[in-house]
Amino acid sequence: MTCLAASLQLHAGELQVDRYSMYSATPTAAQKDLLAATVTLRFPDRIQTVGESIRYLLQRSGYRVAAPDIAEDETRVLFALPLPAVHRSLGPMSLRDALLTLAGPAFQLVQDPVHRLITFEQCGTPRSAVSELSANTAKEGAPNEQ
Repeated sequence: MTCLAASLQLHAGELQVDRYSMYSATPTAAQKDLLAATVTLRFPDRIQTVGESIRYLLQRSGYRVAAPDIAEDETRVLFALPLPAVHRSLGPMSLRDALLTLAGPAFQLVQDPVHRLITFEQCGTPRSAVSELSANTAKEGAPNEQ
């Protein structure tokens, strides 16, 4: 004779795996949103630029960087910058936060979840303000004329 006991307290999506253990049969947040996965890493010495670090970070994430020929000039400049020493070790943090940390506050992450592509675009700083700042910096670096 076989006895089958069913718990009246089981909810849809829950599995009882032991007498007192339950397992949720639903995907984790990181499985639903790939950029929500928690990462902790130290970049190898061979990684020298922000672009290399972003590509390294995306390995095995399911995402990749959008083709460089469609990136804005500012994004190409960002990717060519040297990786700051303080960014050599990241985490634990979400993959999204790690990408935003590498890009810095001047850039926002642009995500294409259908094709699993990412890129960055410069935040809404007006170009005239950027030009003024660059011009002022150039003047400050020039020798004083009197």
